[in-house]
Amino acid sequence: MAISKQELIELIELLPDDASQSAYDYLKYLSISHRPDWDEIARMEPDDVSLSEEEERQLKSGTEFMSWGEAMSELNLPTDIKP
Repeated sequence: MAISKQELIELIELLPDDASQSAYDYLKYLSISHRPDWDEIARMEPDDVSLSEEEERQLKSGTEFMSWGEAMSELNLPTDIKP
């Protein structure tokens, strides 16, 4: 199923302000033509950027997987949109 850029923009406009940075980071990641594999990531130097409150919360969370419905609920987006 092809998603139009307009549909993506509409979803972005629905995001709460505190989710904007996460959405930006993920979209930026998706736009990279060469995504490093885990071995390349392990060899990278750590950056000096502090974690956001959301990133800290995610690290402290005991879960490793989030379902589509959970993600949509957390971002306050309609849950009737199919992945």
